[in-house]
Amino acid sequence: MKKILLLCIVSLSLLNAKDGVNFKYADENTQRKNPTSQSFILSYNNVLKEIRTSVVNISTKKTITTQRGYQNPFFFEQPRVPQGTSGSGVVISKDGYIVTNNHVVDGADEIKVSLADSKKSYIAKLIGSDEKSDIAIIKIDADGLNAVTFYNSDNVRVGDVVFALGNPFGVGETITQGIVSATGRNGIGIVEYEDFIQTDASINPGNSGGALVNSAGHLIGINSAIISRSGGNDGIGLAIPSNMVTSIASQLIGSGKYTRAYLGVGIDNISEDMSSFYNNEYGALIISVEENSPADKAGLKRGDLIISIDGKKIENASMLKNIVGSYQPSRVVNMKFLRDKKIDVINVELGSLNKNLSNANINYKGLNVVELPKETKRVLQNNTYIAGGVLVDSVDANSKAFNIGIAKGDIIIQIEQKEIKDMDDFISATTSQEKKRFYIFRRGNVFAIVL
Repeated sequence: MKKILLLCIVSLSLLNAKDGVNFKYADENTQRKNPTSQSFILSYNNVLKEIRTSVVNISTKKTITTQRGYQNPFFFEQPRVPQGTSGSGVVISKDGYIVTNNHVVDGADEIKVSLADSKKSYIAKLIGSDEKSDIAIIKIDADGLNAVTFYNSDNVRVGDVVFALGNPFGVGETITQGIVSATGRNGIGIVEYEDFIQTDASINPGNSGGALVNSAGHLIGINSAIISRSGGNDGIGLAIPSNMVTSIASQLIGSGKYTRAYLGVGIDNISEDMSSFYNNEYGALIISVEENSPADKAGLKRGDLIISIDGKKIENASMLKNIVGSYQPSRVVNMKFLRDKKIDVINVELGSLNKNLSNANINYKGLNVVELPKETKRVLQNNTYIAGGVLVDSVDANSKAFNIGIAKGDIIIQIEQKEIKDMDDFISATTSQEKKRFYIFRRGNVFAIVL
């Protein structure tokens, strides 16, 4: 069975500025040269000796919950045990900001950083993280560090020679070589926002958060995952592109969180058969428009094909999602779309995804619940006796709800005598804080708990 493993690689370069962070970028005129003489030893030592000191080892201590098998839907045993993990990170500012993967530091009780050129270790503070892209920023109390130099990942090409730096399996600083195998990889299902650079440079567990650099030693991505049948390196490594890293890192450093822009459309790719209706163009097909959303206010309709934003060609639905998600709320974008085989151009002021979502989730005694997705509701209605419910999106690990076994993905279908069909029903049923019987639907079974 094919496995997808999250890894850890970091590569960012931030220099402190008075009003935020400035990223140090490579010269756009950097030349691509191929050596022609065979009278010398080809080595990248002079390039890599600089970047090596920008990549750090990260070790964490965290308490995890292991769910052992259960004999019936009413009993769950979830012991909490300490565990240590390791990964990598990339220094992005001389005064100690480091970028890594969210999955490396997520839930950590302690984060320890070791520099490549020093035996000294630092306790790091988590500045902010973005689970949807798997990026996190941590900081250590240090100065004079070697910040990485960023390269514009839009200019990365298939066939470019690259190096992966990190701490695989905890063996210590390791550098491997390969090429860029593909760009714009998405639809893999690792995180919500995917625009990966694929490489065959050897990447293994522990490399997560480490750096993927080009032959000039400039950061092009943060190593994040591998696709593997065996659990080891099979030559398919995935890195988050540097442009996505800098966009998200800037906000995380400034405010501790990342707020994405929001358009308010449901989108899909167009099939080969359907492309004839759109002048054989490729883009993101609008299949639904949310009421009062930025798209609705701008006049976009179902059936419109978005083909570019701010001059950037939209080749598929995932690309549109990533581009909109890389913008900040309130940005006005120039959007080109096709309707009835005619091209039109409009300006759209994007909204805030966080604000939109905040209206659709509720926290109750450690449970974060959201509206049941329409497709899930339809499947339930067609295949079970369940008419609706609300979805448990997350559970606070320190809450009673967690301790009694409620888990992410559960569907709350009834509270006391009230059937829960939507969020309004849930709000009505939980106005008081007294103990209540919750009826939970999970994997075809219904069980009751008292919360």
